[in-house]
Amino acid sequence: MIQIENLTKSFDGVPVLRGISLSIADGEFVALIGRSGYGKSVLLRHLAGLLRPDGGRVLVGGQELSSLRGRELERLRARFGFVFQGGALFDSMSVFDNVAFPLREKTRLSEAEIAAKVRAALDRVGLESSEDKLPGQISGGMVKRTALARALVLQPEFLFFDEPTTGLDPLTAQGVLELIDECHRNLGFTGIIVSHQLPRVFDIVDRVAVLHDGQIRYFGPPDGLERSDDAAVRQLVTGRA
Repeated sequence: MIQIENLTKSFDGVPVLRGISLSIADGEFVALIGRSGYGKSVLLRHLAGLLRPDGGRVLVGGQELSSLRGRELERLRARFGFVFQGGALFDSMSVFDNVAFPLREKTRLSEAEIAAKVRAALDRVGLESSEDKLPGQISGGMVKRTALARALVLQPEFLFFDEPTTGLDPLTAQGVLELIDECHRNLGFTGIIVSHQLPRVFDIVDRVAVLHDGQIRYFGPPDGLERSDDAAVRQLVTGRA
């Protein structure tokens, strides 16, 4: 379970998060939506332990992130996977080596064991025939799939997606969302996805959190969004005030 309690964060005196509270159950998949520049990625980075809050706390599996240091923090982070907006692949490494990287850095597996896990992850995302290619030799959609394979290869309990379809055409973006949905259904991780792919992303999540002006203005099932009496929520989802 992920619990966020009264989370606050400011940068250079400008408040970005103003008392965020959420609870996400084990195995649940949540979409975090809102206008650009309103703190979605900042919130996601707090959940992954990449930023520390000014106030409040984030608990993952009952452990408070900001209270952990050193090996304790690393052990908790080992349960996380993160898919960055641009993929964040190493340009000089092949698809295979990009996916193998966390296994080589964080485990003591043999190269044969690593190869088996990497090929299984690439097969899951449909890239089994592209392992020798460099990121510059594959399409944008394949870059996103490689990033997903790398995030999955350590079998994380919690998986965070920061705009995983940015820069893709609508058809390719839909394919990536469907792949993420398939992985979630098959693997059962607890997931949070930041996305502007409305309403497509609503088809793959259990609940939606709407972040506006540093606060959560809606948190519930996708089919309840249009019935919200909050003007900011209605405008974001329907384009009407």
